[in-house]
This record gives sequence, C-alpha cells and structure tokens, in this order.
Amino acid sequence: MNSFRSRLAAVMIGLVGLAVTTAGLYMAVTFERSHYDAMRDNLVREIGLIEDAVDWQPADGTDAYAHFTERARHYRSITGARVTFIAGDGTVLGDSDHDPTAMENHLNRPEVVEAQRKGVGHDVRRSDTTHHNMMYVAVKREAGDADGFIRLALDVSEIEHGIRRLWFGLITGLLLLLAVAAAASWRIARGMTKPLEAVTRAAQRIRNMDYKARVEVDPRGEIGELGRAVNAMAESLQRQMVRIRQKESQLESVLDNMTSGIVMINRAGVILLLNRMAEELLGMPAHELLGRQYTEARQQYELVRLIGDALERREHLRDELTFYYPEERQIEINLVPIEGRDDSGGLLLVLQDVTAIRRLERMRSEFVANVSHELKTPIAAVKGFAETLLGGAGGDPETQRAFLQIIHDESDRLNRLVNDILELSKIESRRAPLLFSPVELGPFIGKTVELLAKEAERKNIRIETEVGDELYVEADEDRLRQIVVNVLSNAINYTPEGGRVRIQVEPVASGDGQIAEEDDYDAIRIRISDNGIGIPKKDLPRIFERFYRVDKARSRSSGGTGLGLSIVKHLVELHRGSIAVESTVGVGTTFTIELPVLQESAGDAGLFLQ
Repeated sequence: MNSFRSRLAAVMIGLVGLAVTTAGLYMAVTFERSHYDAMRDNLVREIGLIEDAVDWQPADGTDAYAHFTERARHYRSITGARVTFIAGDGTVLGDSDHDPTAMENHLNRPEVVEAQRKGVGHDVRRSDTTHHNMMYVAVKREAGDADGFIRLALDVSEIEHGIRRLWFGLITGLLLLLAVAAAASWRIARGMTKPLEAVTRAAQRIRNMDYKARVEVDPRGEIGELGRAVNAMAESLQRQMVRIRQKESQLESVLDNMTSGIVMINRAGVILLLNRMAEELLGMPAHELLGRQYTEARQQYELVRLIGDALERREHLRDELTFYYPEERQIEINLVPIEGRDDSGGLLLVLQDVTAIRRLERMRSEFVANVSHELKTPIAAVKGFAETLLGGAGGDPETQRAFLQIIHDESDRLNRLVNDILELSKIESRRAPLLFSPVELGPFIGKTVELLAKEAERKNIRIETEVGDELYVEADEDRLRQIVVNVLSNAINYTPEGGRVRIQVEPVASGDGQIAEEDDYDAIRIRISDNGIGIPKKDLPRIFERFYRVDKARSRSSGGTGLGLSIVKHLVELHRGSIAVESTVGVGTTFTIELPVLQESAGDAGLFLQ
C-alpha cells in the first residue's frame, strides 16, 4: 500500500510540477519574446527617425565615408545603439564603432537579407567585434539610385541578464511550489490510502485465516461501504470456520479414537486420509503415505492387490488378511466404493484387527478340546475299573481295594479338574468378588508355608523365607493365598528330593522397580524360586495358558490339572499386579509377582474389579 501511496503522490506531484513548469516556461518565453519585440520595435522607430533626418547626398567634395561615419557616431550618442549605414550593394558607408573602409560587405548578413526581402529585418547573434550578443535591426531605404540600409545594433546583455534573473526566480519558485505540492500531495495521498491500507491489512489477516480481523474506517463514502462489506465477510467467515473447525475436530477425534483403521483413497489411487489406528495396523506413519499412491505400501502386497481390484471393479469387497509387519495380526478388511460428484469418488478401507477375536475363538476351541481330553482320561479310568469290578474281578479283596482306590483317586482328580474349570471361568468372567483388606505379609507367608510343609517334608525339600518386618499389602487374603499356594506347590512338585524352595518378599518403588525403604514403598515384590528341573525357553511364553503342560506325564502324575498357573495369572491381574517367570533347565525357576500396596477400590469391600 505504501507503493500505491507513493505512486499516487508522485502522480499528483508530477501533474502539479508539469502544470507549473509549463506555465513558467510559457511566462519566461513570453517575457523574453515581448522584450525582444519591444526592443526591435524601438529600434525600427529610431531607424525611421534617423532615416528622416540623415542626408543621403553629401555635399560635393565631401568624403562619403567620413560623412556617414560622422552621422553614425552622432546618432549613436543619441540612441546608445551602434549605427551602420550600408549602401544598396552591401558596402558599409559608415559605422559608429568601426572604420567602414575596413569592414567587409554586409549584403549577406541575415538582417540585411531579410530587409532586402521584407523591408525590415532583424537578427540576434554574437558580435565578432564586441563578443556580446547583439540585436541587429536593418531597414531598407528606397530612393532610386540612392538605395541603402540603415542598421542599428543594441547589446542585449541586460535583457539576457533580466531573463536569467527571471529564470532563476521561476525555478526557485517552482521548486518551492513543488515542495509544497509534494507535502500536500503526500498528505492527501496518505489520507486517501490510509483507509485502504486498513482494508488491505484486514484482508491479508483474513487470507491468513485470522477471521477476527476487522476494519475501522470512517463509515461515510465508498471506502466506508467497502470496510463494512469486509467486516461482514470476516464475521461470516469466522462463523463458518468455527463450525467447520468444530466439525473437523469432532471428525478427527472420532477417527483418531476409532478401534478400526480408516483409509480413504481417490480414483487415482492417492491416499487422502489415514487415521491413527490405520497407521498402527499398516506399520507406516501417515506422513509417509498421505498424498502418495497406495502401491507404495509395498510390505502389504496382498492389500495392495485387493485395493487395485476394488478400484477396478467398483464394488464392495471383504477379505481377511494376515499382516506380518509390524507384528503378526489378523486383519478384517472392508473395501467400500465411494461415489462422488465429477469423478471425485474413490475407495474407503475399514481395517479391523480381529487377532484377539480369532485367538479367543481358537482358545475356546482348544479349551473345549482340552477339557474333553482332560475329562476323558479320569472318566475312562473310572468306567474301566468299575466295569472290571462288575465283571467279577471283585472276588479278590486286595484287587478290589486297589481298583476302588484308583476309582477314588480318578474321581478326586475329576472333581479338582471341574472345580478348577469353574474357578477359572468365574475369575475370567470377573464374577469373583475381591474383599480387599490390609494383609501383613510376614505372618501370611508363614501360614501359607505351613499348608505345604507336609508335602515338602515328604520330598525332603527345604522351604526358606525372607520377609521384611511390618510389610503390608492391600489384597484379598484368600485369593492372595491361592496365588502363593499354586506357585509354591508347583515349585515343590517340580523340584527333586532334597531340593530347596525360597520365598522372598521385598518392598519396591513402583515407578522404577528398585528396592525401596520399608517405610516408603509403592509395591510389594514376591519371588518364589527353586532349584528344580526348570522350564525350557521355548515353553516359557505359554506356561500361563490353560491346560499347557511342559511335562504332561509328570504333571498328571503329580495331580496337576494344567489350570493352576492360568488361575494365578488372572488373580494377579485382578489385583492390578504383574507376574513374570525366569527359568534355566537344570538350574531352577523363579516366579516374580509384583502387587501394588493400595488398590483403587480401597475400603469398598465386596466390589468387583472392572
């Protein structure tokens, strides 16, 4: 806008300067011309007087040169101008300033040539003798044989000096006038452009999405109307942008928090939209895919092929693919064609991670198969030995007693299996109420060890405990005892005779897992370690699965149902804790359980954890 103001001021200054300069030049030229015309007219009148008074026929015996020279000097003293008498053939007869006999013929002088043609001639030129600018005026005298010319020459230095003074004054006045005009023009231009600048600044802010911009201008006139129109436009845009941003924010929030991946592709195959879940499922950040061809997702070859088919066929497709990057997942894909105006449609991809669902389905199927398999063995044993007894094998009391003991043991195992299944089902469905209360871990561990003392004595296994004084944790005491008993029982069962099992309880800081002071701790860590047979590394990730056994034959012979560690894991999670295992074959196994000291539902006994 400053450039526009400068241009406007420059135009105004230029117009004023042009007008003043033109007027000044006209005045100067007119002044100069009037002065020269007045001087010429005066000289013509003086020549007329001289012509009337001079005697062109000197007396007999008088030298014509001397006569005219004497007349010329006489009239010079009167007029102050140089007087020259010239014969009709151009010969100088007399001159007031020079010897006429030494002067050249003047017939070709400009003023004489003009006088010869018009009667009166004039010229302004530099004199070779005086070295000044002179005005020469010649008048032709027609008198038969006595034709000639009278010429007067007057120095124009005074006139030129006056004209120079006029030019100096004119230029000085012009410069002053231009300065005043420039200041006035700049002020006028600023007054005219200032409201336009305000409108322009507001328009630029609106262009930069600052819709709070408003124009403060005089409401009168056309610029005021323009300002009001800009303000109304800004207000309308502000309202619209608020609504648009609200909708964009809502849409962005919905897309970012969806559990399904959303990808939008136009007809040309360019990815236009990608939400956070889609980034996670595809394993590529949005900035690497947005605005690019879908074929650049090269690690998902089957998905690229499926998108190509959907874009070509323009119909709804559904498929389920296994993605191996960034991790192995089962993805359900729905490809929905989008019909838009002016060929602006495309394709919408909805990606749903069904890995957990498929895993649950597989686990349910495996659970049914495992339950059937686990129930089949004791039922078959009970049925077989019962049929044997019914078939007549009960005659021998010892055989009968042995068969009945087997039936009793298998039915007891069957009862434990059913109880564990029911217990696990109750825990997994979160139908097991947890009654939280403070538990002092020293006495608690002592009582728990006593429950398994006889079992340990049978195998000559030493149980060592290391529990700090006055350590407390908020937990369901029965469920916590169930956790410790299951893990401790496993340690005893899988430790050879004469082995050792150790229970260590220590306070830790939950933030960094470091051992804390007994009066300042956030969590409790329970370590149960043994020097038993250990667990192979390949089996460690699966030991918490239902019915998973590392050594199936030994597990059944020890009376295990294969559900103990699965129950332990779920109970630990219900206490908002964590469980981990480390093991080396032939060296031993260590289970580490960490539980928070305080539960979120503190004081609300009987509530279910959600």
